[in-house]
Amino acid sequence: MDKPSNLTVIRNRIKKAQPGTVYVAVDFVNISDKTNINAYLAVLAEEGILHRVLRGVYYKPIYNELLKEYVAPDTNKVAQAIARNYGWTVVPSGDTALNMLGLSTQVPAVYVYASDGAYKEYKVNNTTIQFKRTTNRDLTKLTHKTALVVQALKALGKEHIDSAVIAQLQRILTEEEKNKMLTEAKTVTAWIYDCIKQICIF
Repeated sequence: MDKPSNLTVIRNRIKKAQPGTVYVAVDFVNISDKTNINAYLAVLAEEGILHRVLRGVYYKPIYNELLKEYVAPDTNKVAQAIARNYGWTVVPSGDTALNMLGLSTQVPAVYVYASDGAYKEYKVNNTTIQFKRTTNRDLTKLTHKTALVVQALKALGKEHIDSAVIAQLQRILTEEEKNKMLTEAKTVTAWIYDCIKQICIF
Protein backbone atom coordinates (compact mmCIF):
# COMPACT_ATOMS: atom_id res chain seq x y z
CA MET A 1 0.00 0.00 0.00
CA ASP A 2 1.26 3.46 -0.91
CA LYS A 3 2.16 5.76 1.96
CA PRO A 4 -0.41 8.58 2.30
CA SER A 5 0.82 12.04 1.36
CA ASN A 6 1.64 14.57 4.07
CA LEU A 7 -1.40 16.60 3.02
CA THR A 8 -3.63 13.55 3.46
CA VAL A 9 -2.17 12.81 6.90
CA ILE A 10 -2.81 16.40 8.04
CA ARG A 11 -6.29 16.44 6.49
CA ASN A 12 -7.24 13.21 8.29
CA ARG A 13 -5.90 14.45 11.63
CA ILE A 14 -7.93 17.64 11.34
CA LYS A 15 -11.10 15.78 10.34
CA LYS A 16 -10.86 13.76 13.59
CA ALA A 17 -10.36 16.86 15.76
CA GLN A 18 -13.01 18.82 17.63
CA PRO A 19 -14.62 21.70 15.71
CA GLY A 20 -13.13 24.98 16.96
CA THR A 21 -9.59 23.60 17.20
CA VAL A 22 -7.02 26.22 16.18
CA TYR A 23 -3.95 25.22 14.18
CA VAL A 24 -0.54 26.67 13.33
CA ALA A 25 2.33 25.12 11.41
CA VAL A 26 4.23 23.98 14.50
CA ASP A 27 1.36 21.60 15.33
CA PHE A 28 2.42 19.40 12.40
CA VAL A 29 6.24 19.63 12.43
CA ASN A 30 6.43 15.88 13.02
CA ILE A 31 5.00 15.48 9.49
CA SER A 32 6.87 18.07 7.43
CA ASP A 33 8.69 21.41 7.60
CA LYS A 34 6.88 24.67 8.38
CA THR A 35 6.99 26.03 4.82
CA ASN A 36 5.25 22.96 3.41
CA ILE A 37 2.80 22.77 6.30
CA ASN A 38 1.70 26.37 5.74
CA ALA A 39 1.07 25.47 2.10
CA TYR A 40 -0.97 22.42 3.15
CA LEU A 41 -3.05 24.47 5.60
CA ALA A 42 -3.78 26.99 2.84
CA VAL A 43 -4.99 24.14 0.61
CA LEU A 44 -7.26 22.83 3.39
CA ALA A 45 -8.67 26.36 3.80
CA GLU A 46 -9.47 26.42 0.06
CA GLU A 47 -11.26 23.08 0.54
CA GLY A 48 -13.31 24.56 3.39
CA ILE A 49 -11.96 22.09 5.97
CA LEU A 50 -10.24 25.00 7.74
CA HIS A 51 -10.97 28.71 7.98
CA ARG A 52 -8.14 31.22 7.98
CA VAL A 53 -8.04 33.43 11.10
CA LEU A 54 -4.75 35.25 10.53
CA ARG A 55 -1.73 34.66 8.39
CA GLY A 56 -0.54 31.18 9.40
CA VAL A 57 -3.41 30.65 11.87
CA TYR A 58 -6.40 28.47 10.97
CA TYR A 59 -9.31 26.86 12.79
CA LYS A 60 -11.69 23.99 12.20
CA PRO A 61 -14.99 25.84 11.79
CA ILE A 62 -18.07 25.48 13.98
CA TYR A 63 -21.41 25.94 12.23
CA ASN A 64 -24.29 27.23 14.34
CA GLU A 65 -27.51 25.68 13.02
CA LEU A 66 -29.67 28.17 14.91
CA LEU A 67 -27.91 31.23 13.52
CA LYS A 68 -27.19 29.55 10.17
CA GLU A 69 -23.61 30.85 10.20
CA TYR A 70 -20.10 29.92 11.26
CA VAL A 71 -19.04 30.84 14.80
CA ALA A 72 -15.92 32.95 15.31
CA PRO A 73 -12.95 31.07 16.79
CA ASP A 74 -12.30 31.22 20.53
CA THR A 75 -9.98 34.20 21.11
CA ASN A 76 -7.98 32.46 23.83
CA LYS A 77 -7.37 29.45 21.57
CA VAL A 78 -6.14 31.79 18.83
CA ALA A 79 -3.79 33.52 21.28
CA GLN A 80 -2.44 30.21 22.58
CA ALA A 81 -1.87 29.00 18.99
CA ILE A 82 0.08 32.15 18.08
CA ALA A 83 2.22 31.70 21.20
CA ARG A 84 2.73 28.02 20.38
CA ASN A 85 3.97 28.86 16.89
CA TYR A 86 6.60 31.27 18.26
CA GLY A 87 7.54 29.08 21.24
CA TRP A 88 6.37 31.69 23.76
CA THR A 89 5.05 31.03 27.24
CA VAL A 90 1.97 33.21 27.74
CA VAL A 91 -0.75 33.70 30.33
CA PRO A 92 -3.86 35.91 30.26
CA SER A 93 -3.42 39.09 32.30
CA GLY A 94 -5.43 42.16 33.34
CA ASP A 95 -9.16 42.06 32.57
CA THR A 96 -8.62 38.92 30.46
CA ALA A 97 -7.41 36.96 33.51
CA LEU A 98 -10.24 38.32 35.67
CA ASN A 99 -12.84 37.26 33.12
CA MET A 100 -11.42 33.76 32.75
CA LEU A 101 -11.45 33.22 36.52
CA GLY A 102 -15.01 34.50 36.93
CA LEU A 103 -13.85 37.61 38.80
CA SER A 104 -15.34 39.88 36.15
CA THR A 105 -18.34 39.41 33.84
CA GLN A 106 -17.06 41.99 31.37
CA VAL A 107 -15.82 40.41 28.14
CA PRO A 108 -12.64 42.29 27.22
CA ALA A 109 -12.40 44.04 23.85
CA VAL A 110 -8.64 43.62 24.12
CA TYR A 111 -7.28 40.24 25.22
CA VAL A 112 -3.97 40.90 26.95
CA TYR A 113 -1.36 38.19 27.60
CA ALA A 114 1.81 38.39 29.65
CA SER A 115 4.53 36.79 27.55
CA ASP A 116 8.21 35.91 27.56
CA GLY A 117 8.31 36.77 23.84
CA ALA A 118 8.23 40.00 21.87
CA TYR A 119 5.48 42.62 22.09
CA LYS A 120 2.93 41.79 19.38
CA GLU A 121 -0.62 42.84 18.57
CA TYR A 122 -3.15 41.09 16.34
CA LYS A 123 -6.66 41.91 15.17
CA VAL A 124 -9.16 39.04 15.04
CA ASN A 125 -12.60 40.16 13.86
CA ASN A 126 -13.52 42.94 16.31
CA THR A 127 -11.10 41.79 19.00
CA THR A 128 -7.49 42.74 19.65
CA ILE A 129 -4.95 40.28 21.05
CA GLN A 130 -1.91 41.84 22.73
CA PHE A 131 1.21 40.06 23.96
CA LYS A 132 3.22 42.05 26.50
CA ARG A 133 6.65 40.96 27.68
CA THR A 134 6.91 40.37 31.41
CA THR A 135 9.45 38.99 33.89
CA ASN A 136 10.18 35.30 33.47
CA ARG A 137 9.55 34.51 37.13
CA ASP A 138 5.85 35.27 36.58
CA LEU A 139 5.63 32.71 33.80
CA THR A 140 8.24 30.06 33.23
CA LYS A 141 8.39 28.54 36.71
CA LEU A 142 4.62 28.52 37.22
CA THR A 143 1.94 26.19 35.89
CA HIS A 144 -0.70 27.93 33.78
CA LYS A 145 -3.34 28.12 36.53
CA THR A 146 -0.90 29.51 39.11
CA ALA A 147 0.33 32.14 36.65
CA LEU A 148 -3.28 33.01 35.76
CA VAL A 149 -4.20 33.60 39.41
CA VAL A 150 -1.05 35.70 39.97
CA GLN A 151 -1.93 37.87 36.97
CA ALA A 152 -5.54 38.28 38.18
CA LEU A 153 -4.44 39.33 41.67
CA LYS A 154 -1.99 41.84 40.18
CA ALA A 155 -4.79 43.22 37.98
CA LEU A 156 -7.10 43.72 40.97
CA GLY A 157 -4.47 45.26 43.21
CA LYS A 158 -3.97 44.59 46.92
CA GLU A 159 -6.67 47.04 48.06
CA HIS A 160 -9.40 45.41 45.95
CA ILE A 161 -8.95 41.82 47.08
CA ASP A 162 -11.74 40.98 49.50
CA SER A 163 -13.44 37.86 50.89
CA ALA A 164 -15.59 37.51 47.74
CA VAL A 165 -12.48 37.31 45.53
CA ILE A 166 -10.84 34.79 47.86
CA ALA A 167 -14.04 32.68 47.98
CA GLN A 168 -14.41 32.65 44.17
CA LEU A 169 -10.84 31.45 43.68
CA GLN A 170 -11.20 28.86 46.45
CA ARG A 171 -14.31 27.56 44.67
CA ILE A 172 -12.86 27.14 41.18
CA LEU A 173 -9.41 25.75 42.04
CA THR A 174 -8.89 22.04 42.60
CA GLU A 175 -6.96 20.74 45.61
CA GLU A 176 -4.12 19.74 43.29
CA GLU A 177 -3.97 23.27 41.81
CA LYS A 178 -3.96 24.81 45.29
CA ASN A 179 -1.13 22.57 46.46
CA LYS A 180 0.96 23.41 43.39
CA MET A 181 0.21 27.09 43.78
CA LEU A 182 1.44 27.18 47.37
CA THR A 183 4.74 25.65 46.33
CA GLU A 184 5.26 27.46 43.02
CA ALA A 185 4.27 30.98 44.04
CA LYS A 186 6.81 31.41 46.85
CA THR A 187 8.92 33.70 44.65
CA VAL A 188 6.12 36.13 43.72
CA THR A 189 5.51 39.50 45.39
CA ALA A 190 4.88 39.08 49.12
CA TRP A 191 1.33 40.48 49.22
CA ILE A 192 0.28 38.24 46.32
CA TYR A 193 1.67 35.19 48.11
CA ASP A 194 -0.24 36.22 51.25
CA CYS A 195 -3.44 36.19 49.15
CA ILE A 196 -2.53 32.80 47.72
CA LYS A 197 -2.10 31.40 51.22
CA GLN A 198 -5.59 32.64 52.09
CA ILE A 199 -6.95 30.94 48.95
CA CYS A 200 -5.14 27.65 49.43
CA ILE A 201 -5.03 27.17 53.22
CA PHE A 202 -8.38 26.90 54.96
